[in-house]
Amino acid sequence: MDDKVIIFDTTLRDGEQAPGFSVTIDEKLRMARQLENLQVDIIEAGFPIASEGDFEAVRRVSAEVKNTKVAGLARAVRADIERCARALERAARPRIHTFLATSDIHLKYKFNKSRAEALDMAVRGVAYARSLCDDVEFSAEDAGRTDPDYLCQVLESVIEAGANVVNIPDTVGYCTPEEFGSLIRTIKQRVRNIDRAVISIHCHDDLGLAVANSLAGIQNGARQVECTINGIGERAGNAALEEIVMALSVRQDFFKVSTAINARELYPSSRLLTAVTSMPVQANKAIVGDNAFAHEAGIHQDGMLKNKATYEIMTPESVGVPASLIVLGKHSGRHALGARCRILGLNVTQEELDCAYGLMTALADKKKKIEDADVIEIVETARRKVSLTAAGSA
Repeated sequence: MDDKVIIFDTTLRDGEQAPGFSVTIDEKLRMARQLENLQVDIIEAGFPIASEGDFEAVRRVSAEVKNTKVAGLARAVRADIERCARALERAARPRIHTFLATSDIHLKYKFNKSRAEALDMAVRGVAYARSLCDDVEFSAEDAGRTDPDYLCQVLESVIEAGANVVNIPDTVGYCTPEEFGSLIRTIKQRVRNIDRAVISIHCHDDLGLAVANSLAGIQNGARQVECTINGIGERAGNAALEEIVMALSVRQDFFKVSTAINARELYPSSRLLTAVTSMPVQANKAIVGDNAFAHEAGIHQDGMLKNKATYEIMTPESVGVPASLIVLGKHSGRHALGARCRILGLNVTQEELDCAYGLMTALADKKKKIEDADVIEIVETARRKVSLTAAGSA
């Protein structure tokens, strides 16, 4: 089995569709250049039929990004596919990504079509896309709630029609990891021509399981994963690219696969996205949140100062974060305060440190975070107290 996992980034398409996350064409270009620095394998730049702006964004990203594949999204209808192909005309490595819902609930309420009609539509869409582009991906929307027998029939047919990649989306974040992994395993076992296509996965986070489901899919044979920076996307979002990449990296012993991602660009990518969207990530967000490498509890700080591996399973530098942050607060210990004093060039005796620690904890009951200026003032006060005590003893 191939041990390389292809990273398909859909920040600029699915991510941008989320309320409040729309960006300008120039901002898309900035983000696309950063995604190229990150070394994602594929950038899905937009949905060309959706608007003139989306068409132009895909066209301009295609023209500027040369080292990474650029994909455009299209429904499995001729007009969408033609529009997508035109937007990708200047791409060095284009991909048409076409999709059609396959679950019974979508077929009945969205399309009012039978399974046979949808199958025919999918095959015709893929065949037409393949006549315009050598790289075609087909997504079975809401695959997670599609009858497995019918899903396998659709996948086999679209591969026969020319799809190089078949994507299995958990569109509404309904699946559990065990179910989703089993579905990928079933596809590998029952789709006769699956060896002619890459199995892709695209998981949403409605139940908070997008990353877990993606990893379960990879464990069971998926070799492309669709994800977004900071996990942005429709509703609760997509699987977070940085979490998937670092899970596969830190636990390479378990997953036994790798990616081509330059992990040191993860934090810069996250920060650029928050800048262009004005949407910050929560402080406790894995990998890229402000607290991901911050330590306030005294027992944690003590362990970190002795050996960082006690509380960090990856280094901040490995994902582009400048350094671990020892946060001073009411839970901090003497070792952390002493370390901050050394960083600030404050040489303190043990007696001064003990006094300063008492002052710091008292201040921390009033303030959430102790700043460097506070430390300097605390140390000066502690020195005066210790000096006065020594003078009184004399």
